[in-house]
Amino acid sequence: MLARKLGFGSVLLAALSLSGCQSVFEQSYQANVSPSASPQIVQEVQKDDPRAQMGAREHPRILASYGGEYHDAKTERLVAKIAGALTAVSDNPQQSYRITILNSPNINAFALPGGYLYVTRGLLALANDASEVAAVLSHEMAHVTANHGIERQRREEAEVIASRVVSEVLSSDLAGKQALARGKMRLAAFSRQQELQADTIGVRTLGEAGYDPYAAARFLDSMGAYQHYTSADPNADQSMDFLSSHPSTPQRVELARDHARAFGPEGSTGDKGRNYFLDGIDGLLYGDSPQEGYVRGHTFLHGGLGIRFDVPDGFQIDNKVEAVMATGPGDIAVRFDGVADTQNRSLTNYISSGWVTGLLPDTIRSTQVDGLEAATARASADRWDFDVTVVRLGGQIFRFLTAVPKGSDQLEPTANVLRSTFRRITPQEAQSLKPLRVRVITVAASDSLATLSARMMGTDRKLELFKVLNALPAGQTPAVGSRVKIIAE
Repeated sequence: MLARKLGFGSVLLAALSLSGCQSVFEQSYQANVSPSASPQIVQEVQKDDPRAQMGAREHPRILASYGGEYHDAKTERLVAKIAGALTAVSDNPQQSYRITILNSPNINAFALPGGYLYVTRGLLALANDASEVAAVLSHEMAHVTANHGIERQRREEAEVIASRVVSEVLSSDLAGKQALARGKMRLAAFSRQQELQADTIGVRTLGEAGYDPYAAARFLDSMGAYQHYTSADPNADQSMDFLSSHPSTPQRVELARDHARAFGPEGSTGDKGRNYFLDGIDGLLYGDSPQEGYVRGHTFLHGGLGIRFDVPDGFQIDNKVEAVMATGPGDIAVRFDGVADTQNRSLTNYISSGWVTGLLPDTIRSTQVDGLEAATARASADRWDFDVTVVRLGGQIFRFLTAVPKGSDQLEPTANVLRSTFRRITPQEAQSLKPLRVRVITVAASDSLATLSARMMGTDRKLELFKVLNALPAGQTPAVGSRVKIIAE
């Protein structure tokens, strides 16, 4: 969570999306683009291209939603090298691209009209060779050359009238807001037909550029494994990201392999580019940036804000741009954020000032958290019960929102963990916090899966994450002398 999140607007419980535990709270801004696959920084898009003007309008909003640009000359050169090879054999070699690496740990990438392509550093960390990144880029370039973004904009314009009707008729109804959110997610994604078309074009471009054409299928498998790893509940709805819009279905993986077979049997054609790829991402920032705070197991720490707190065992923390989210068993969800304390009113008055829909006024109580002024309350809406806890620290108000299915007995225990573990950290603790990075190491003769995964930091599921990041099948151990990725300071 960034310090810039303080000063955020009000949190409206009526706007919560309640379709699954990972989307219980309203997610960050979703631009009118499609999550997809791509990376890098190349040439400036053509200034007289009307399609590029569409991309230019959305570009600042994309940066604001995904932590800005990630700058690392070595990684940028790597992505530019891959993109250049793809552009030369693409359906439109004259199309120029502006490819931005986003400073986000999420697995995400998307395309805008006019050649604006985006890929997160999280996606680069998951990939295992240059051909997998090329698969992502070629897929995104296919969306651009096929003008899918233009087609999507027409669908968005057609949806405006329907959206107005829904908002006017159901403006105070939670179901109406959920309907609007679902419509927004539909429009933010390319259609299934467009995705399959981009798959076909992308694999062909991948093979013609000399890369391993089977990389697309491999990366789809890796994304599926990562999705399973990151889900506290693998069956829950996922937030709007590359994994949700590009599901790693067995059918899609097999279609990608079918397209690749046109270039020859698997393992017999194309360059993977593993060594120069690993050189290019060695030292890549992994997970949260210092400005966003850090997630360490079940703990969130922020040196700049000077705070920390824990979530219960079994919860998964997701440090988003606009808030810290945590999801746990039984459809329990937590949101933590902060706002500027501009009026210095009592916290009981702040809770009742109108930003909480469904508030139960009789439940508002003054209290203390870590010796700081605090207040708590309960709220109820639709199928959910909520605990609201606010804490004042300096000129800021920190807010915990805990949601459980109505009638669950886990509301108070979950909220108590948050309140009892929230505390200020010392300057020495803040100074000791260091970001995690991708480190590339060579497997020694004395190494095993246990010794390699033991070097992983930032997770209590070390072996599982090590195998996912290195795309290791069950029962396979990296060969002596091979290079693998670990996460360390």
